[in-house]
Amino acid sequence: MNVFGTVKTSINTREAAERYGVEVNRHGKALCPFHNDHNPSLFVDDDHYHCFACGEHGDVIDFTAKLFGLKLYEAAQKLAYDFGITQDKPPTKAMQEKQNRKSEAQRLRENEKLCFSALLEYMKLLQEWKRLYAPRTPEEEWHPHFIEACDRLDYVEYLVDTLIGGVFYERNDVIDMMLTDGNLQKLQAYLKKHRKERSYEQEER
Repeated sequence: MNVFGTVKTSINTREAAERYGVEVNRHGKALCPFHNDHNPSLFVDDDHYHCFACGEHGDVIDFTAKLFGLKLYEAAQKLAYDFGITQDKPPTKAMQEKQNRKSEAQRLRENEKLCFSALLEYMKLLQEWKRLYAPRTPEEEWHPHFIEACDRLDYVEYLVDTLIGGVFYERNDVIDMMLTDGNLQKLQAYLKKHRKERSYEQEER
């Protein structure tokens, strides 16, 4: 039996998906790694997979080839080697580099999580500042935190809402904006600074 037959009779699609980081629930549903999936649209069975959103479909070898950007024979070799069902030589260096490279959809999803986490924290901070530092009288001088909250809160809420419910290209625009010119890193550093300040203030109390 050749490597294709050996792999197909020895490894099922669900085993491979879970081995390579795709979390499949008890109903066989998972977030599709081949597009920016927010609601589980991938169905994974023992002998095949199918995404009801992007249309990707195939068997265990097709799945592995698509996930790692490999040719079908390379994907079969990888499965055989990773699951220890053949004495074939380890993957070549070029093949290993491909295997280690994350798919574009996976990278996008990771970036989206980072952006969403930072923006959500910033939104909550602005909401807190708007409440805590609101002037009590018309004559009271506005606190810088209150001014920042008034200036930025609506926009940040819009960005968070877009990442939660926007269509793909809208979410992608937000991610691109956050990753441009180090905006995400700047916001993360800004939030870290204010986390330390709040921690210090709490200790002082």
